[in-house]
Amino acid sequence: MITVGLLGCGIVGTQLVQLITDRAPTIAASTGVELRLGGIAVRSVSKDRGLPIDKMLLTTDAEALVADPAIDIVVEVIGGIEPARSLILAAIGAGKPVVTANKELLANVGAELYAAADEAGVDLLFEAAAAGAIPIVRPLRESLLGEDVHRVMGIVNGTTNYILTRMTDDGVSYTDALSEAQRLGYAERDPTADVEGFDAGAKAAIMASIAFGANVVAGDVYHEGISAITQGDIEFAKQFDYTIKLLAIAEVFRDGHGGQAEIGVRVYPAMVPDEHPLASVRGSFNAVFVEGEAAGELMFYGRGAGGLPTASAVLGDLIDAADNLRRGTHQSVPHGPRAKIRSIDGLESAYYIGLTVTDSPGVLSTVAGVFGRHEVSIRAMQQQDSGAEARVAFITHTANERNVQATLTGLRKLDEVSDVHSVLRVIGP
Repeated sequence: MITVGLLGCGIVGTQLVQLITDRAPTIAASTGVELRLGGIAVRSVSKDRGLPIDKMLLTTDAEALVADPAIDIVVEVIGGIEPARSLILAAIGAGKPVVTANKELLANVGAELYAAADEAGVDLLFEAAAAGAIPIVRPLRESLLGEDVHRVMGIVNGTTNYILTRMTDDGVSYTDALSEAQRLGYAERDPTADVEGFDAGAKAAIMASIAFGANVVAGDVYHEGISAITQGDIEFAKQFDYTIKLLAIAEVFRDGHGGQAEIGVRVYPAMVPDEHPLASVRGSFNAVFVEGEAAGELMFYGRGAGGLPTASAVLGDLIDAADNLRRGTHQSVPHGPRAKIRSIDGLESAYYIGLTVTDSPGVLSTVAGVFGRHEVSIRAMQQQDSGAEARVAFITHTANERNVQATLTGLRKLDEVSDVHSVLRVIGP
């Protein structure tokens, strides 16, 4: 019998309690491990959570629950940096394995927690912190440990993918799609972390740290969100056979001379070719695309938003931790020195650039001259006339970010350009 101390009983915690209650007999029959809830730390013991549990399990004293010698494993789903960090360190210091879904915590102080767990010889498992129900942490940490992974790219936020899917498939406005996501429980009342890319950025930092064996933190990740995406952008993308997705991308750049590799990590909306597997990921689903030297291209796909998928991933880690505790072993988290980060200015991509220009002879030649002066080559162009002005969309060949930003500055200075209304990266080919 393994006794579990649960820190937090919100959406994920409630679903986890229900899963443990429902599946404990099956888990015991298949693994020999009997999971038992020994206590649940909450803010209020009087709140009705609709759970079939003994109210005596509820406590507001999280520190005492962690320190209780009857608790074998601690599960943390309260979120945030503190008190989660202190509670996890206390559990590890007491020799107790920890399972967490706290992406914000791991993306900021993960290296400290990984080192503490290794020193104590206990598990710190966090599958649910990266991509909901998708098992991506374990494959990167174990199955692909010997693989030369050079890029991890994916849709890791179910809220934004739901919004963009509704905008793309049904012509719904951004505002209406966001309201729907909030009603369905995919988006928080304050959706900033999701729609501005911070949630995906934390996940990208975690995946980059594991994939490349270096300490990447949330502050290393470049962010752009989806709040500025319009139906015009969606329609232009369709005409070029692209679909707009919010992508988290982490890749490693090695100099070939044995020096410290650079890691580029960013989150932004991008135009994905319709034939790419990520373009077909719809609704609240997530997908992570891993590119390795020997394994080639791998894709992991599944639910990314909602309490139940996240709780499922937590339960999987909990069963692993319980089994490892019974066997007297633990799983190490690969972690290395502080990463050398390549800034967004040093990265390259193709770009979609949308302009509103004066509809008169010679304008396109003037605009094209700005691209040329900054060594940005145009691959495709499309124009929509609207009276005295025209909307023009360009897709470039691969170009350096610094050169593209200089091009945008030059375009904004032209009298013929009234607005640079859209700038999106474009994923190959």
